[in-house]
Amino acid sequence: MTQTTESPSSADAVEPILSVRNLDVDFFVDGEWLPAAVDVSYDVHPGEVVAIVGESGSGKTQSSMSLLGLLPPNGRASGSATLGGQELIGMSQSKLRRVRGKDISVIFQEPMTALNPVYTVGFQIIETLRVHQNMGPAEARARAIELLTLVELPDPEIRVNYYPHQLSGGQRQRAMIAQSLANDPTLLVADEPTTALDVTVQAEILKLMRDLRTEFNSGIVLITHDMGVVADMADRIVVMRRGQIVESGDVEQIFAHPKHEYTKQLLAAVPHLGAHSTVEISEHEREHGGETPMGEPVMVAEDLIIEYPKRGRAPAFRAVDGVTLSINAGEVVGLVGESGSGKTTIGRAVVGLLPVTGGKLDIAGFNMVGAKPRDLKPLRKQIGIVFQDPGSSLNPRLPIGESIGEPLMLHTRIKGPELSKRVEALLDQVELPRSMRNRYPHELSGGQRQRVGIARALSLEPKLLVADEPTSALDVSVQARVLELFQELQREHGFACLFISHDLAVVEMVSSRVAVMHHGKLVELGSAAQVVQSPKDPYTQRLIAAVPVPDPGEQKIRRERRDALLEAAAAELALEEDLEADSHRADADDRPNSDRGPSGI
Repeated sequence: MTQTTESPSSADAVEPILSVRNLDVDFFVDGEWLPAAVDVSYDVHPGEVVAIVGESGSGKTQSSMSLLGLLPPNGRASGSATLGGQELIGMSQSKLRRVRGKDISVIFQEPMTALNPVYTVGFQIIETLRVHQNMGPAEARARAIELLTLVELPDPEIRVNYYPHQLSGGQRQRAMIAQSLANDPTLLVADEPTTALDVTVQAEILKLMRDLRTEFNSGIVLITHDMGVVADMADRIVVMRRGQIVESGDVEQIFAHPKHEYTKQLLAAVPHLGAHSTVEISEHEREHGGETPMGEPVMVAEDLIIEYPKRGRAPAFRAVDGVTLSINAGEVVGLVGESGSGKTTIGRAVVGLLPVTGGKLDIAGFNMVGAKPRDLKPLRKQIGIVFQDPGSSLNPRLPIGESIGEPLMLHTRIKGPELSKRVEALLDQVELPRSMRNRYPHELSGGQRQRVGIARALSLEPKLLVADEPTSALDVSVQARVLELFQELQREHGFACLFISHDLAVVEMVSSRVAVMHHGKLVELGSAAQVVQSPKDPYTQRLIAAVPVPDPGEQKIRRERRDALLEAAAAELALEEDLEADSHRADADDRPNSDRGPSGI
């Protein structure tokens, strides 16, 4: 990789910006101190990106937040962390306030909750500048606009007056990065900075962070579970598990020759785009996008239109525009696209949660157009849905056994021992102990809750299953097992599935065909191999190019290809604008003098 200004060996010769030694973080829970991080030690040098990776509960975030004194009231930190010779552990709050935002800045995971909703983004950047520098309001505002320009926020002079909710997810993250860079910090702590972003926006934010790292020569601590992002950004990796560092080293060495068994398992569980599309694609498939497998159609959409009705002065919004798609029995079709593309809207319409405005939508022979809620009850047995967040979709007041058995009781009227037997059989199928049937959702892990969601969705043996981002909230190793389980159940039960996701690597793994949505339209449809290896639509090409892969060498090549694609697209757009301007000038020159006003000018 050639991302850094220095090689790792030369970086080691430079004095580190941050030196962490024997750091421990504990939390006081139920009368005892429980460790969250144990004996953590690492260095960060100027211009270097150190990625701290691990799954939920590994201690990566808490160990980093302890550097800034941002632990909750029941937390404590001990050991040493020096920043430019200053000891951070045990520093008083008044001194920490002078360090935060000036010497160390944080880019949080979710800018919508980190930014203050009642102040404009410009005000918040200006506040950061004036707290740490002797700067007047006008000068601070000019600097805020300069920073928003630096992070490539469109129309910074206008958007400096916007509130956080008026910006898109990517724009909010850019505004937060601008705020974090306001005082030229020597260290940036980036806590899952791209997790909530679409893949193309993620690629833009990572490029921005790389450019800014080179410009400011700041050290970056990158906290993430996404090994593709690590391969794209990091110089060195620290792998944490259960509060301890199990392995650390150079990025190429960790990816190519991991030593610890946990690191090997972590890397093996990461979906790799292209790994499941190694089959040769025929010319016919390249041309026609693969053929629909023969079988009974379970879902048929033709010229499907879904609109959200007019509200007040806001006009009706067409979320899905003229989509034609079919799914046959036993087939898994992946539906991919960015936020706002219309993919989840289609999923909600398929299960009857949204009305269809126009076109045709048949589910298991039932016409959904104009259907009333009471008409949909017989259809509910034929369709199952697995939601993105099982924690919020399961009733918190019901034990999971009752949640799984509820659809059976409502639709088949079975009760007592027979219902109990069916619930236990479903728990067996999703590989959960029968003893868990009396537990409540909050007592289960994220992966266990998602298994409950799958069991509930399959309880009535549906013909069609809609899986809406079913693994996006899960750790990578948990995701791998849930996907494996999903594939086993799909083979066993033979249900058709609409698999909705923004993660192309996951979709490629489970789907036979892939449909790509963009601004409410279906822009590409083909076999998984064809869409991943030979995308035809320019948008699909950009989408595929933006997906980071867990291989530093391959990711460097993919990044260069993506930059070339974007440069070509920008050049084409500029050429079109020039031609349009030339056309307008030619029209003006061709007009008779009498059209140009009384003076003929």
